[in-house]
Amino acid sequence: MLMNMEWYRIFLHTAKLGNLTKAAQELHITQPSVSYAIKQLEAQLEVKLFDRLSKGVKLTPEGMELLHYVEKSFSILHAGEIKLLSLKNLTAGELRIGASGPIIKHLLLPLLDTFHMEHPTVRIRLSQGKTSDIRTRLKSGIIDVGLVHLPFSDEELTVSHLTDIEDCFVVGEAFRHLAGAPLTSQELSQIPLLLLSEGSSTRQFVESWFSSQGTSIEADMELSSMDMLIELAGRGYGAAFVTKSFIEQELEEGNLFQLHTHKPVPARSVGFAIRKEGSLPIIAKRFTELLGS
Repeated sequence: MLMNMEWYRIFLHTAKLGNLTKAAQELHITQPSVSYAIKQLEAQLEVKLFDRLSKGVKLTPEGMELLHYVEKSFSILHAGEIKLLSLKNLTAGELRIGASGPIIKHLLLPLLDTFHMEHPTVRIRLSQGKTSDIRTRLKSGIIDVGLVHLPFSDEELTVSHLTDIEDCFVVGEAFRHLAGAPLTSQELSQIPLLLLSEGSSTRQFVESWFSSQGTSIEADMELSSMDMLIELAGRGYGAAFVTKSFIEQELEEGNLFQLHTHKPVPARSVGFAIRKEGSLPIIAKRFTELLGS
């Protein structure tokens, strides 16, 4: 049986003050309105809640029992309002995002640093995975924002462009002699190739690039970490296919050397995806605004 919440609010104030007139003054309503609400509540519950005294009212034993639950209920509601206010003000809650390892380190972390400085009390939940993993987590509601390699489409998701990236092949000192003249895809395929693991969007992209030139490849080493690819290339194990902006310092310092190709490797894009249906949490909405700025 559902009751009018206002009746309970009037009951609570009346019980605490022990006087209908004082309760009316505190609630900014008339005394007859207070009396009517109490009578209606008693009628609905079929229990007498107050004894009427010459100078006010006093809770009956049944009224005392009810007061315990009403106080607890309003306390919970108040806590809920405070929680919502903290979420609105970005002083609590969670930012749930997902991205691949390279995107996390080189694109996402600077943005997270900015967000974390602005909202240090917001808990950041970050999960790493391939683009296909990010898609699944987004659609299942495990994360609210996913950073993905483009092109990327799904009828249940909205995708926005974030930035363009350039990929390249790099080697260490052992293969430095190949960094002069442009290489064909066939010549590249003869070098030990260090690639990200199968199923990753980067792996699919580089395989498609070779395939478009009629060249099939096989990875000599395949890893899930671009940092490890860079490390192994620098140690002379072969040519790593990496995002150029990730290794600019190594190129400047002469620890890695870029291999040039007859057919340029086309630029790629990174974007962020959110679910189309349902409202985005305020925290996630603020982060997407930061992404788009």
